[in-house]
Amino acid sequence: MIQLKSSQLQFLAELKHNNNRDWFTANKAWFQKEYQHFKSFSEAVLERMNAIDHIEALNLFRIYRDVRFSKDKSPYKTCFSFSLSRATKRLRGGYYLHIEPGGSFIGGGFWDPESSDLKRIRKEIAADPQPLRQILADPVFVETFGALQGEALKSAPQGFAKDHPAIDLIRLKQFLVSKNFSDEEVLQSSFIETAIQTFHRMRPFFDYMSEVLTTDENGVPLEE
Repeated sequence: MIQLKSSQLQFLAELKHNNNRDWFTANKAWFQKEYQHFKSFSEAVLERMNAIDHIEALNLFRIYRDVRFSKDKSPYKTCFSFSLSRATKRLRGGYYLHIEPGGSFIGGGFWDPESSDLKRIRKEIAADPQPLRQILADPVFVETFGALQGEALKSAPQGFAKDHPAIDLIRLKQFLVSKNFSDEEVLQSSFIETAIQTFHRMRPFFDYMSEVLTTDENGVPLEE
């Protein structure tokens, strides 16, 4: 069974302290070796995930940073990461895995919902917050992810009461979950199983959001 290697974390740690083109060029062969192995790991995760979900695409992120609009001009990312997109308009939510020395995590959710989707989610929560509350309070969810995360408005969005009992959820602009992992954990031979299990534990949340985003306010399925 494929697993991540300590040499990948070592490369990323060295890159963090030598984030310049001269060092990277001199160590290009090392990078390509570690990146190719990470690609193989991501493809193994994709194969496993397709057995329990419908995945549309694997997106393996490049090591090169876009520095055009950033004050930080470091040319390279100091992580390896990939995302998995769920297939069809009926399945919403995305999976993400991030490997970085001292900063590895698995996450997922809705990073930047379209305005129409965000309005639909907020209206559903305002009408009946209990289904989402129950998912977020489930012991398995709490043990794995803690709480729902994401940026939020400082006040109630337009059209919603400031004293609504679910205003903490209604104010959210993002709907994210994540779980951190130590270097020791990501290097375990069982980490691929851990990753699959962590992704699978997002499903009740994804299923709820998919139901909301593919129906109108009366629960009638939207046309394709």
